Amino acid sequence: MLSLLHIENIAVIERSDISFDRGFNVLTGETGAGKSIVIDAISAVLGERAYRDMIRTGSAKASVRAVFTLVPEYPWFQEFSVPYDPETIIQREIYLDGKNICRVNGSLVTVAILRKLGIQLINIHGQHDSASLFDEANHLKYLDDFAENEALRSRYAEKYAAVDALRREIGRMTMDESEKLRRMETLRYQIAEIEKANPEPGEDETLEARRKVLQNAEKISDGMYAAVELLYGGDDSNGAAGMLAEAERALAKILRFDPEVSEIHDRVADLMYQVQDVAEAARDARDALTDSADELEQVESRLDVLHKLRRKYGASCEDILAYLQKARQELDDITFADDHLARLKGKLEQAEKDAWDAAYALRENRQAAAQRLSMQILTELEQLDMPRVQFSCAFTPLELTASGADAVAFYMSANAGEALKPLSKVASGGELARIMLAMKNVLAEKDQVQTLIFDEVDTGVSGRAAQKVAEKLKSVARSKQVLCVTHLPQLAAAGDTHLLIAKAERNGRTYTTVTPLDREGRVREVARIIGGANITETTLKSAAEMLGS
Repeated sequence: MLSLLHIENIAVIERSDISFDRGFNVLTGETGAGKSIVIDAISAVLGERAYRDMIRTGSAKASVRAVFTLVPEYPWFQEFSVPYDPETIIQREIYLDGKNICRVNGSLVTVAILRKLGIQLINIHGQHDSASLFDEANHLKYLDDFAENEALRSRYAEKYAAVDALRREIGRMTMDESEKLRRMETLRYQIAEIEKANPEPGEDETLEARRKVLQNAEKISDGMYAAVELLYGGDDSNGAAGMLAEAERALAKILRFDPEVSEIHDRVADLMYQVQDVAEAARDARDALTDSADELEQVESRLDVLHKLRRKYGASCEDILAYLQKARQELDDITFADDHLARLKGKLEQAEKDAWDAAYALRENRQAAAQRLSMQILTELEQLDMPRVQFSCAFTPLELTASGADAVAFYMSANAGEALKPLSKVASGGELARIMLAMKNVLAEKDQVQTLIFDEVDTGVSGRAAQKVAEKLKSVARSKQVLCVTHLPQLAAAGDTHLLIAKAERNGRTYTTVTPLDREGRVREVARIIGGANITETTLKSAAEMLGS
């Protein structure tokens, strides 16, 4: 349940703390006062899209903080390593440069992760929800949500994926004869070209390293000769090996006089042997050096062959060999395509049978759920002063698709004697608002969301129908927290908590305030909704009568 909402620098709201209670909370105010801004702030703290334009002019950032109480321990907390607290605090900051900082119980989360929690805490129903009922593409989803048939849909999706994969494989292998011959000719040429070159794994890297040595043979030779001379010594000087040998002999002569010199002698002797070994290795390496121009030419020629293959078939010899294997397999598949296709078609036939079995099971579930949904919606609509309405879910069989083998459309007749027609062709604005409310109420029984927000969903509703809508929302609020933005006096009077959203101007700036109303304040606000700016004793009495004792 949403208990507290703190807003800073969002549009015309500089700073506001709004407390919400259990039951039916109504928000009213003049058009443009900022009612939708409050809903936008709630949407933002739930992880929905937020725009820089939301930030109040002259401010560097906007922020929203929401406190939720009695929050269940959703798996979300463990999945994203966020500490659980039944009093969960969500904060979001929105900056002018587009940066967003989101925290849940003090832990940083991304907007996408926050959204996954937000949809479990609050459902927001606005006027666009009514419009979405016109789109038949959404009707199947509404029905599936009501049917709670995730297991059947998952089973069907698995079977359909197998069918789709086999169909794509068969399509890939099915080609006309001339195309087949052209492809086989291309593959044979590519295979022969790679086989003739006969590359080996890592060969290109080895040859490039060897080429580098051959191209710098003279420098390497000079360096090795210098190193050998420094280690062995030359005509005019001792090398490192000779000098260490002299040091070893000098230390050996004084060992009998000072035994403590032994450790120094041993270390020098060890160095002498190591340097002698290195000197021998350097001399052998020097003697093995070659600057053969013929070898360099051979390496260059071989690299040229490999580079041509790399341009066509891959970035390395390993890639070229992988392409060779793939080409051989494809040639084999085409050569024996008829046999392979026959096997694939046999598999496809069985896969389609399995998918149809799953589709029929899903259809049965949907049809049974459609009957229950229709009955419950009709019951709700009767309570919303639409006793003669007819409502049904029309099924159209399809071939196998990603969502099943059914198209579903909601049909209704609002008046007695009229034939059932698509929802978009028969529902007026007020009727559509009530149908949406009926559906949302039915579907809300299936989820665990504690808070429902209705943002001006009563558009087009008036008189007796408005009273029925108010009674329905009041009924829903017995089991869930309901927040409702409204312009109807019937809904405003039905609220358990009434918040007035008002706009004022100070020092050339616009400010919006949110004020909880007492009994007297509610009477005046309901009177304003009834009579507009001209509040009379009659409208005040009417408002007081609507509010009751």
